[in-house]
Amino acid sequence: MSTLDVAAGVVRREETVEVVLLLAFAGGYIDAYTWIIHGVLANAQTANLIFLWGYATAGNWAKALHFVPPILAFTVGIVIAAWLRRATGERAGAVSILIEILLLASIGIVHNRMPDLAGTLGISLVAAMQTAIFTKVEGVLCSTVMITGNMRQAVENMFAVTSGDAAVGTLRRSGIFAALCAVFGFGAAIGALVTKSIPDLALGIPVVALLAVLLRCEATPREVAS
Repeated sequence: MSTLDVAAGVVRREETVEVVLLLAFAGGYIDAYTWIIHGVLANAQTANLIFLWGYATAGNWAKALHFVPPILAFTVGIVIAAWLRRATGERAGAVSILIEILLLASIGIVHNRMPDLAGTLGISLVAAMQTAIFTKVEGVLCSTVMITGNMRQAVENMFAVTSGDAAVGTLRRSGIFAALCAVFGFGAAIGALVTKSIPDLALGIPVVALLAVLLRCEATPREVAS
């Protein structure tokens, strides 16, 4: 998006606050689900890498290798997302969400009959696609699958506001990034509660959130007013 588009208040449909908040909720929820069910994190490959090398240096190769599949699947998902952007252009967001919905629904349906490895691979793959395709909110870089960068943006923008040298819209931007962090945490909390209570049906909730994202992307013009 150009600087003129941002200044004019034009926001791409995949970058609206509603869409990224729904995706952040799904991202936190899915991370909690994969940790409880599969013992890995679908989104946080930093944590998976730390566990991998931590167990490897301790000589526990069985546990170390447990974290290799999600890292590899995440890598493949990034490649698929790059291909989707090239092949489908403006529709990459909607197509990736549709793929994510279908894979999560399939994993949820065959939960009891699917090996842990298959579930890990599928969920990490779609998490990577979401990471690579939904990268901005209202033209500013963000993440819908982890909070580190969002927390930095929230704090830096709030500091700019309190120091008195903030540009117009800085306070709003800080609020958006703080909301992303909060919604991600809320999604993780709900994901943990539901997964422990009804694991066979747990993936239904993020699927509903992603369906809302898909409808939002498809029901609005290519660009909407901020």
